[in-house]
Amino acid sequence: MTNIFRGRLLASSLLAGIALIASTAAQAQDTGQISTPNGAAPAGDQDAAANGSDIVVTGTLVRNPNLVQSSPINSVTSEELQLRQTNVAEQFLRELPGVVPSIGSSVNNGNGGASTVDLRGLGDNRNLVLLDGQRIAPSGLSGVVDLNNIPLALVERTDILTGGASTTYGADAVAGVVNFVTKRDFSGVEANISNQITQRGDGNVFRADLTIGANFGDGRGNAVFSVGYQQADPVTQGERDFSINNIDSYTGLAGGSGTTVPGRFTGLGLGANQQIDPATGRIVPTFALFNFNPQNIFQTPFTRYNMFGAAHYEVTPGIEVYNRGLFSRNTVQTVIASSGTFGNALTINYSNPYLPGPARGQICAANGLTVAQCNAAATAAPGSADYRTFTTNASRRFIEAGPRLSTYTTTVFDYTAGIRGDITDTIGFDFGGNYGESENVQRQTGNGTLTRLRQASLATSTTACVDASNGCVPINLFGAAGTITPDQLGYLLGVTNSTLTRTTIAQAHGVVNGDFGVSSPFATQAISFALGAEYRKYTAAVISDELTQRPNEVLGNGAASPDVSGQYNVKEAFGELIMPLVEDKPFFHSLTLEAGGRVSDYSTAGTNWTWKVGGSWEPVRSLKIRGNYQKAARAPNIGELFSPLVTGLGNSANDPCAGAGVTAGSALGGVCAAQIVAGGGTQAQANALVGTIPLPSAGQINVTQGGNAALGVETANTWTIGAVFQPDFVRGFNISVDYFNIKVRDAITSPTVGDVFSACYTPLQAATSAACQAVSRDPVDGSLNGTADGLALPLSNLGRIATDGIDLAANYRTDLGFANLALSFIGTWTNSNKFQATPTSVNRECVGFYSVNCASIQPEFSFNQRTTLTIGAADVSLLWRYVDAVKYEPLALADDIDAGGGPLEQFQRIGAEHYFDLTTRFGVTDNFDLTLSAMNLLDNKPKVVGASIGDTAFNSGNVYPSTYDALGRRFAASARLRF
Repeated sequence: MTNIFRGRLLASSLLAGIALIASTAAQAQDTGQISTPNGAAPAGDQDAAANGSDIVVTGTLVRNPNLVQSSPINSVTSEELQLRQTNVAEQFLRELPGVVPSIGSSVNNGNGGASTVDLRGLGDNRNLVLLDGQRIAPSGLSGVVDLNNIPLALVERTDILTGGASTTYGADAVAGVVNFVTKRDFSGVEANISNQITQRGDGNVFRADLTIGANFGDGRGNAVFSVGYQQADPVTQGERDFSINNIDSYTGLAGGSGTTVPGRFTGLGLGANQQIDPATGRIVPTFALFNFNPQNIFQTPFTRYNMFGAAHYEVTPGIEVYNRGLFSRNTVQTVIASSGTFGNALTINYSNPYLPGPARGQICAANGLTVAQCNAAATAAPGSADYRTFTTNASRRFIEAGPRLSTYTTTVFDYTAGIRGDITDTIGFDFGGNYGESENVQRQTGNGTLTRLRQASLATSTTACVDASNGCVPINLFGAAGTITPDQLGYLLGVTNSTLTRTTIAQAHGVVNGDFGVSSPFATQAISFALGAEYRKYTAAVISDELTQRPNEVLGNGAASPDVSGQYNVKEAFGELIMPLVEDKPFFHSLTLEAGGRVSDYSTAGTNWTWKVGGSWEPVRSLKIRGNYQKAARAPNIGELFSPLVTGLGNSANDPCAGAGVTAGSALGGVCAAQIVAGGGTQAQANALVGTIPLPSAGQINVTQGGNAALGVETANTWTIGAVFQPDFVRGFNISVDYFNIKVRDAITSPTVGDVFSACYTPLQAATSAACQAVSRDPVDGSLNGTADGLALPLSNLGRIATDGIDLAANYRTDLGFANLALSFIGTWTNSNKFQATPTSVNRECVGFYSVNCASIQPEFSFNQRTTLTIGAADVSLLWRYVDAVKYEPLALADDIDAGGGPLEQFQRIGAEHYFDLTTRFGVTDNFDLTLSAMNLLDNKPKVVGASIGDTAFNSGNVYPSTYDALGRRFAASARLRF
């Protein structure tokens, strides 16, 4: 009731705020633009670009502020973040066109405690995240930056650069760069406090920040310090009507996991009879899957404490020292459905006290035991000639224990110091260094261990295990819900597992930049340059407890986490030129050429060159035509180089070998049998299992992946061409349009699940072919679960990725007399995004499609449009977010049909979605303003497509919550005090 009241209070406050607009008298903020493209003055200030008042430096190391580079950049201001009521960087980035949702607060199963950004859908490891133009401590073995640690309270703007930028920033900047630029000369005190809650009274998010800054030394220096706290509550899938029940995408019926209660037991030779019926004690066909949705979550619990400090001081005229320190400690918790024995191979004695008599009789008959032998085995003790055991893949959910919890605590420290200044009036220098480290500790509870489970499964009484060591308590795997006692759980789950991931970055750089003092005969501005060198060293290590390192030991944990350590360094030299060729001539208001190059020497991958060439032409002052061509590169990260081979979980609801339609004598049956033998079964066992192989449990299968120390650098050719138009005859208006094209060669990739299935089964290959030997099956039931290695997904440099599209941005601001009107638009049309893992793999298109192969949704067209009306001291602003319609991947559908099925037609399309966020902001005094918002104003619900149609990380709760709002209408209020 309290939460509902809070939600209604925020809603009524929003309406009251709109009503108060006319009566407020303080100064309103400068708002209305979602982003400002480089090369255009802010709407409403035609002279700003010429005067250099809106300088964007991302994308070049050249010093001249009057030169705007040719790479397209959009800048999102801090005022836009305030209107969006944004609390973490990942939240607003994933809503921008051109950004594909990556791991963040809407990802539960698959979230490792960090939030990342994915530009253009090329992967979060192919774009570079910077803070004030410099790299910061990465998170995890992949070397990506955790956006949870970005200090938004001090961010002045966020620059998003399209296309490669390896020449300027080094490796990883293939798809582009996200540069968070902090406020340089903050003076005063600013306090912010905000609170959000859904209309349904859950998902509360609280945030508070305090920033203090001052100038000193007669204006020669400035220091700023900011502290912040944030806390977010979970939203469970059981609290939304569209997600409370798991839905099978292929039948439309209640779905769920085959690890269920009552338990299921496969590999017993009983055909379709797999699940215990508690009423009769018999093993019958599966009748109840486990609905894991209610325990899973749409919004991960999150707590953060962060500090940020920066200072600079001019020690002598033209010489300045500077430093910057960042500290953040955040905790992310994932909540996943109860643990269990997920098809683990167990040896159980016929005299187990919990094994029902009717089920024992069925198992005896299937294994060729006579009634007399079966009766004798039912009471036999170890050592007796009548003592017998059987092996089964057991799937029993431990719902009595509650959910599994993984708590990720990340501590980040990053420090930068340097000196910069002038060598001459036109040439300067910047020498600096940085050290940062990130430590992520994962603690798991509620899982249980396989060793204890196997020990507890062998018992001849309810009070003592065959092996009574370690306080073993026999477990009842054959009972109904509630029959596993606290004592049994205490023994099975009485272990907490932990994994520590530590990464560091150490870097030093030196840059000399400025101009030569000479210019083209047809231009007045001098030719500008930048020359420099850089050194970076990365280290990373994963240290796990002994149980977590064992394959399959921690129940329900997916892959083991063996210890890993690795490091590499890179030495680089670079140079850039910006050359104004013609200025203020007929049809040549300006003509500028850019060029740059960088050589990188990697300790692991050798020497690599990157370069760029570009330019811009302004035939008249109001029109700029720009373009660039770059060769970019990305070196393999520590995870790709050094991770050991482990078997974890992938996604597929289908298995070409599953079901009674596959016979032992058929060609397909022969391939399936060979894959069972490869998994450790005998030929006789394999032949007997064909025709009874179960479908993947919960749409998940085993996959085997690892690093490859032989990996080399992947390279990319990227180019853009576009124009910026700012007509004199429409004051306050600017528009930019840019075409981008990115092609990655020698891409570090692994095949998709669909690639492996297609290579072996469509058309069917020989059992001895390399394609079919990439599949290994469980020897007990023939599935791709249990102890199977599953599908081999090796990393190689054999991949190719290509994407292209068009970005459009427009801004308009005008005075209506009674109010100011501001209109802003940014949109992206993505023509294609194709991925081919190897030369023999499918060249897969993922734009506008979703499936297990196309993990996170990338619509063909999306846009953000903001309309802001400013009346006196108040703003009313409406943000319209559009996501184009998408459909089920045609190649995945063809594979499903070949396997004998496919998702229901109603789940094969998600229609276009329109979201509206309404915000009102007004100044109560000159120093205090209040912002009230209603997000997802129309309370749109996400389209239900079932829970087995896509990747687990992004297809959750029957929907795609990272792309489509699963929380519903939310209300937010924030207050800002400045003095």
